[in-house]
Amino acid sequence: MTDLLRSLLFTPANHPRRVEKALGLPTDAVILDLEDAVAASEKPAARQAALAARALPRRGRLIVRVNALSTVWGYADLVAVVASGIDGIMLPKVESAQDLGTAEWLIAALERDARLPAGGIDLIPLIETAAGMQALESIARIARRTRRVAFGAGDFTLDTNLDWSREEWELLPHRSHCVLTSRAQGLEPPIDTVWARLDDAEGYAASVERARALGFAGKLCIHPSQLAPANAAFSPSPEAVERARRIVSAFEAAEAKGLASITLDGAFIDYPIAYAAQRLLARANAIQNAESAA
Repeated sequence: MTDLLRSLLFTPANHPRRVEKALGLPTDAVILDLEDAVAASEKPAARQAALAARALPRRGRLIVRVNALSTVWGYADLVAVVASGIDGIMLPKVESAQDLGTAEWLIAALERDARLPAGGIDLIPLIETAAGMQALESIARIARRTRRVAFGAGDFTLDTNLDWSREEWELLPHRSHCVLTSRAQGLEPPIDTVWARLDDAEGYAASVERARALGFAGKLCIHPSQLAPANAAFSPSPEAVERARRIVSAFEAAEAKGLASITLDGAFIDYPIAYAAQRLLARANAIQNAESAA
């Protein structure tokens, strides 16, 4: 199963019809929500519904967003959903290295008890408070099972008393912090926040493009209409792929002649640009392979 996470679609775990529909949509992951989308009285039943979803056919990864460990439901959520057929767990309100370390330790113990492959379940911490953003470096440094973080602007702007504008300029330093810290600590590029204005497709497209340009690898989604723009934005365009192929081919030919820099179509090409082209082609191949297998 592909590790690409261009689009991740939230759906309440306790709505079987919505879950079944979501699993058939062209998204890289479905996030079965046990947290915000589920009423307190429904949370125990939602755990069992999330487990039942494992038997349904699906196109992408199956991730469960549990409740925060600081809540009365968080521990029981993890005990229930660390199971075969669950590809990942999203952990909200991560605010310290201790939070992440506790979750990683607990998941590892539950995997052993269930005789599951060690480290087989991914863990994605949601950074959505000022404390979590401030502690992100230590959170990323302690990560072992965790391969990437996700940014949650809804709770973050509430916590920090920021106005979440259509242009999202107030999110720029915090998005950049997620990307730079992830890279510095050896994690994969992060996943960007949801876009809450469902009646503003143009604003959503701009938000996705901002996230892509800043270095994010994917987008959290809350409606099926958001999937295609996210998948497209976080996939190399045919024009970009063709140019990358030309760069790699020309640079390899130059290297064979002992050259470390060339000019192609009036543009200067050296090792960093050639490496970027190689990385783009690798991502394009991964996407093509994933879509062929779907």
